[in-house]
Amino acid sequence: MNLMKSSFLGSTAGLAFLSTVLLVATPSNPAQAQSQAERQAQGRRDYAPLAAPSWADTYAQGWTESQVQALTFPYFKANTTKPVFTLYDALGRPENLKIGGSFRARMEGINNQFRPAPAPQDDVLLALRTNIFAEYDTGHKIKIGGEVFDSRGYLQKPNSTASTTEVNALELTQAYLNFDLSDQTGNGSKSSITTGRFTKDVGSRRLMARNDYRNTINAFTGASFDWQGANKDQMTVFWTMPHNRLPNDVPGILDNAIVLDEENLDLQFYGGSYTFANVFGGTLELYGYGLYEDDTGSGLRSLQTRNRRLFTPGFRLWKAPKPAQWDWEVETTYQTGRARETAAITDRRDLHVSAYFFHTQAGYTFNTAWLPRVSFQYDQASGDSANPATFTRFDTLFGARRWEYGPTSLYGAVQRSNLISPGIRLEVTPSPIWDAFVTYRPLFLADATDSFATTGVRDRTGRSGNFAGQQIETRLRYWLIPNAWLLDTGVTYLIKGRFLQTAPNAPATADTFYGYLQTSFFF
Repeated sequence: MNLMKSSFLGSTAGLAFLSTVLLVATPSNPAQAQSQAERQAQGRRDYAPLAAPSWADTYAQGWTESQVQALTFPYFKANTTKPVFTLYDALGRPENLKIGGSFRARMEGINNQFRPAPAPQDDVLLALRTNIFAEYDTGHKIKIGGEVFDSRGYLQKPNSTASTTEVNALELTQAYLNFDLSDQTGNGSKSSITTGRFTKDVGSRRLMARNDYRNTINAFTGASFDWQGANKDQMTVFWTMPHNRLPNDVPGILDNAIVLDEENLDLQFYGGSYTFANVFGGTLELYGYGLYEDDTGSGLRSLQTRNRRLFTPGFRLWKAPKPAQWDWEVETTYQTGRARETAAITDRRDLHVSAYFFHTQAGYTFNTAWLPRVSFQYDQASGDSANPATFTRFDTLFGARRWEYGPTSLYGAVQRSNLISPGIRLEVTPSPIWDAFVTYRPLFLADATDSFATTGVRDRTGRSGNFAGQQIETRLRYWLIPNAWLLDTGVTYLIKGRFLQTAPNAPATADTFYGYLQTSFFF
């Protein structure tokens, strides 16, 4: 078994390296190349700062056609509006109906685990995800939408770290009514109210997101009002009950058991965001989110929580990447309220919360054949201090993190908690059909007495220092069949620093290696 796992890890790394060499050596398709003037013209289009994971997700998120069309070369066209094989065509292109989906298979492995026992030193996971989305326009300013997700995991060990973030079999993730209120708001604006079950990206996606790399996604039941003015200003106001993904027990996860997710008033997430277009040469977003959480029941199906009552205000100012231009982003978030240190049923002490998160980056895209972009990043998120009356560890709520901190799933070492990390990133987009990047990040603890990010490694005395290590990540994506079959492969190497080597519960393992090979089919 150990030989087989080592063989898999070696083959994953080898395949990732070989794919990189072959694709770098292969010139981009001349028919898809563009002149410098054409690239500059496209760079002046309206740019959608977020990239949905598939064409069906652009519909599920309510993207406009202009937003979808803006995500074309020189940006990797990972979301597409016209797959080669479509359910829509197979059904005879019915009027007023949007329908489509995707199937994704990912083989991944981790060697020299950074998490403490009982996490296995080595692990593998075959993660499968299928989704089908449909939306019907009644013709009376009302749309009826739904989406089914099936997320399953295989081959992992019984003590694997794979959890409800990887397994959620056969779930009705979306089932909603959307009411078009544009006539009521007037003045060239577009607005709507969505009620029922839905997924949602808001702002930078750092606090509320529809997950992409993760095998399962965040979903909510509630209502959301969305407005866009004629001047491109945008506003979102929502109240939701986040879904509790089930099953959440080890036997149910290992068996891929089908159990419908639950939502209730014991967990509520609400707030709003307003985005101002054309501010300081970029875009400004102001937001505030509230979270109310309470223990659920007292029997076998009970759920013990940290009883969080959090308010998270913040702002974000950014300018999107364009060829021959600098781009930049600054986001600052503060968190206050009440919470308990643990979810233990015996923990009844409410602590005052005072936490923060800060992100900044600056990048430049060179107007050359491969459109290389170099960016410098800095992230800092508070950890829990030794003050027994205050909880200061930042909570990222329902945000995503893969695009900034590396793969999640069996890896996911880094997140917006107890973190100080500068970084440098190089991206290339030689053509619309493939792109690649490499990122380097040194990793430090903001508070030496708290656990580092998501590792679970902690030294309450602080004697292990605050240097966690260094992370090197690379990824390559390639359209094997444009708009229909996507290859995605990558490797991440965590060079452990003093903290991850000497903390009391740090596992006695070498540096961590993680690799994956993923294919996605869109239909």
